[in-house]
Amino acid sequence: MTETFFGEFDLASLSLWLFYFFFFGLVVWIQRENMREGYPLEDDDGNKSSNPSMWPLPEDKTFDLPHGRGSVTVPSGQVPERADIPMKRSGPGNGYPLEPTGDPMLDGVGPASWAPRRDVPELDGHGHPKIVPMSANEAFRFATGRDPRGLPLMSGDGEVVGKVVDMWIDEPEQLVRYLEYTLDAKWGTGNRLVPLTLARIKSDRVVVRTLYGKHFATVPQHASSTQVTMLEEEKISGYYGGGVLYADSARQEPQL
Repeated sequence: MTETFFGEFDLASLSLWLFYFFFFGLVVWIQRENMREGYPLEDDDGNKSSNPSMWPLPEDKTFDLPHGRGSVTVPSGQVPERADIPMKRSGPGNGYPLEPTGDPMLDGVGPASWAPRRDVPELDGHGHPKIVPMSANEAFRFATGRDPRGLPLMSGDGEVVGKVVDMWIDEPEQLVRYLEYTLDAKWGTGNRLVPLTLARIKSDRVVVRTLYGKHFATVPQHASSTQVTMLEEEKISGYYGGGVLYADSARQEPQL
């Protein structure tokens, strides 16, 4: 026999073209899967974007959440974005900076912004709350370094606003996430949390530079004394983070 089964057909060229088509399809599929959250796009005013995407939205997919927390369907069932945010655009076109129209720290905008996460605690792999106070977990104890419990809490303007009473730990990660403090009567009532990364532990005090004394009364509170929800964490962290810019008008001026 002088002729092969494929004749003059180029199998190498076929393989190459098949790879091209497969890779193109893979890229399109990945791009569409990437659109399950945050789509359809919106402009700065919350209106539907005039340039949504090159590709159509993917079909709905339902995910069953662990530990009996129901299910979520995306993209149509995603958590809606925050509406009626008190900010205005400083110019006529898209891309202009947005300026707060009220108290940015209380309104949760700019550096103080927070995302509408679920108002339930984050869980570990066994279905238990990840972040709990050390006083409620006998498996953990303070081993070395400076124990902040019992130290006064000082604000960025030098005011003593309360006293640190507990540390909140991320049990699976085995690290401290928050310090809990009790406010002095002059500055408010009740207990608050401060992210450890925004507190500086000294030998005789704990300093939170991002806020001034007058801001501590309106620090977002956590509803339970034994757990903190994901939404509460967002608001707490956003409030302290926003103070870096908004606690003092001088911080909003050029630094050079």
